[in-house]
Amino acid sequence: MKAVKVITFGEILLRLSPQLSEHTAAIYVGGAEANVAAALAQWGTPVSYLSKVPENGLSRDVLAQLTALGIETDRMLWGGDRIGIYYLAQGSDLKHAEVVYDRKYSSFSAIEPGSVNWDGLLGDAEWFHWSAITPALNPTAAAICLEVLKAATRKGLTISTDLNFRSKLWQYHKKPYEVMPDLVEYCDVIMGNIWAAHTMLDTSLNHAALELDKREIYLEQATHVAQQITERYKRCKRVAFTFRFSNAPTHAHYYAFYYNEGKVSVSKTYDTDQVVDRVGSGDCFMAGLIHGQLAGKDDQGIISFAAAAAYSKFFVKGDFNTTSVDDIYKLM
Repeated sequence: MKAVKVITFGEILLRLSPQLSEHTAAIYVGGAEANVAAALAQWGTPVSYLSKVPENGLSRDVLAQLTALGIETDRMLWGGDRIGIYYLAQGSDLKHAEVVYDRKYSSFSAIEPGSVNWDGLLGDAEWFHWSAITPALNPTAAAICLEVLKAATRKGLTISTDLNFRSKLWQYHKKPYEVMPDLVEYCDVIMGNIWAAHTMLDTSLNHAALELDKREIYLEQATHVAQQITERYKRCKRVAFTFRFSNAPTHAHYYAFYYNEGKVSVSKTYDTDQVVDRVGSGDCFMAGLIHGQLAGKDDQGIISFAAAAAYSKFFVKGDFNTTSVDDIYKLM
């Protein structure tokens, strides 16, 4: 295995964006953790993506695309029957009601506990990233998360998670807040938004205050939620939240919050009416947090880079961000 700094772990997916009236469909390789890896590779951070794919030509084509982006795939698990698929109209958000998942019986979702030498696969990497999408798949996937998180802890890796909430995935009679806390205990860095934290970790929110829709209240609540998380999960020192609002299909109003051992930093605010593709923006933000911390940036530098990176993804079609570091700095 080639040495890398970061390993991301999750299900590789294919996104289909059909236009049935024209009998066409755009196809993109994606998946939250693959998106993080793609951004990191674009910015020169050595990264490996760990997933499971079936032994067939389509899988080899998918991995070839990842390799072309600079992502190492030599830790990939092989076996099972299929790669998962999701259907989403071009330009829509993954939280949108239009998203349709076709992920049952995928190779990744069928990984069996006790079947993988996670310590060996993690090698001598520095950072391990996973997301809340994996334990949403089924109870076995949640158990696999716990296995690999324990291995990453044994190996001394910095561990991060994204509290991605996908309501259509949590379908096995467990609420997210019944599953996620046991996994988040292993994390040093937690990102998401204040509403996802409420759903996933049962943190409190002042809903009446939030209805006023004011930036200062959002940031006040973010500080409150970050304090709850770091008090409850002793290993976690850094919490990041994004604020993304939209009043039209191509509109986005965006800024981000960072909390590090009691200190708050906030990014500049971005606004655009020219959104091309919303998918992967949060993943690019997570990649920005990882890249910034590994590069030794200060708190303001980390959140400024991560927010600019996430904003830049709005203008890139497909799941992966191809914006260069130089262009991200221009946005900053």
